[in-house]
Amino acid sequence: VELQYSRALEFLLLGLSDDPELQPILFVLFLLIYLLTVLGNMFIILAISSDSHLHSPMYFFLYNLSLSDMGFSSTTVPKMLINMQTHSKTITYAACLSQVSFFFLFGCMDNLLLTVMAYDRWVAICHPLHYQVILNPGLCRRLVLVSFFFSLMDSQVHWLMVSQLTFCTNKEIPHFFCDVPALLKLACSDTSTNNIVIFIIGIIGGFLPVSGIFYSYYKIISSIFRVPSLHGKYKAFSTCGSHLSVVCLFYGTGLGVYLSSSVSSSSRECMVASIMYTVLVPMINPFIYSLRNRDIKKALQKIVKIT
Repeated sequence: VELQYSRALEFLLLGLSDDPELQPILFVLFLLIYLLTVLGNMFIILAISSDSHLHSPMYFFLYNLSLSDMGFSSTTVPKMLINMQTHSKTITYAACLSQVSFFFLFGCMDNLLLTVMAYDRWVAICHPLHYQVILNPGLCRRLVLVSFFFSLMDSQVHWLMVSQLTFCTNKEIPHFFCDVPALLKLACSDTSTNNIVIFIIGIIGGFLPVSGIFYSYYKIISSIFRVPSLHGKYKAFSTCGSHLSVVCLFYGTGLGVYLSSSVSSSSRECMVASIMYTVLVPMINPFIYSLRNRDIKKALQKIVKIT
């Protein structure tokens, strides 16, 4: 009976604000952010697809990162915009589970692709003569497929954990999407096993990629220090400047979400940190890569001239 009730219920996403005067402003703001996210990442995808000079491992991974960023933003923002426009706060049980699944799918995909891109920069700087041989098209495709496979497993484990919960009377989620910690607090069933499993997955899914990125940049920096000329050092380091900026932004805001949820009991602070992580980062990434990369700029200019 409890399981049937849980599947039949609807949750209420309390959103960012209850102020009716603030709703139109927030709607326009987040609509613009979402449009910029989609357009920015679409331009990156079109630029890489249309320019043969960008058919290299680095841009192949960037292409997939842009796809993942669009998916990540599309998991939460459209539903938030619909609720603002219709003045409705409801989300069905099935839609909530879908949000959880896709949120972790694309979030984990971003995480693993950034790790793969760090490996790409390590090979490019530390083994430039063997770059094309090591990162051949077959290996690049396998790395992306493995990243997707592990992301899918991660998303399904979180989906399974949430689907086992039962919910009774409290249906209000103090967030703009179905956040797993918020759902665990609403559950009237025992969540101790869920907390342990999700904590272990979070440690593994966070520690291993971050360790890989740190190791790659340790090797990169060690290699750069051995370059005799200052110009050579700058040129070598500039090739990974965009990736390093995105890594700092992604993990910096992700850490902010984790710390705000574990240290502070305020749902408002957690929500602000989540906005940075789930909404702003996918929008900023294409601008970082396009503004700091001459090849991307040239490809984008060609697209603009054609259109």
